[in-house]
Amino acid sequence: MVRNQSPIADEAKVMILQQQHTITGQHDAHLRNLLQQAKLRATRQRLGLAELIFSQGERHVTAEGLYAEALGAGLRVSQTTVYNTLHQFTEAGLLREILADPRRIFFDTNVNPHHHFLDEDTGDMEDIPADGVSVADLPPPPPGKTIHGVDVIVRVRRSA
Repeated sequence: MVRNQSPIADEAKVMILQQQHTITGQHDAHLRNLLQQAKLRATRQRLGLAELIFSQGERHVTAEGLYAEALGAGLRVSQTTVYNTLHQFTEAGLLREILADPRRIFFDTNVNPHHHFLDEDTGDMEDIPADGVSVADLPPPPPGKTIHGVDVIVRVRRSA
């Protein structure tokens, strides 16, 4: 299951993704702007987590992985803060939630339509362009529903 989010902060997100350096006053201003446009308060924790998430370009993170990164970067945040922040960013349209399987939820910085490879050996996720997958003959949706999108996860393993 993938939740597509509104494009409310897409322009601000693009500005952040163009910043591929450590935090500076200017970069901090971009992060603050990103959060402000998403109608989120720029708390110390949110700014620190936003720096980790958005300063490395398009990527897929898990809450557990981001928590480990935060601790490694010296951020003082709890696991609960990381989970809450990821869900707030998703609800604000800054991230896309991907339920890879019942045990793993990824958060994707690329909120545009696309699909994924999931490496079952390493747990790594990689983007597939939206036009890289063809889906045909979808069943009609239930009464009163419309199809909002189709998200494909292609599971891969090392060749034997």
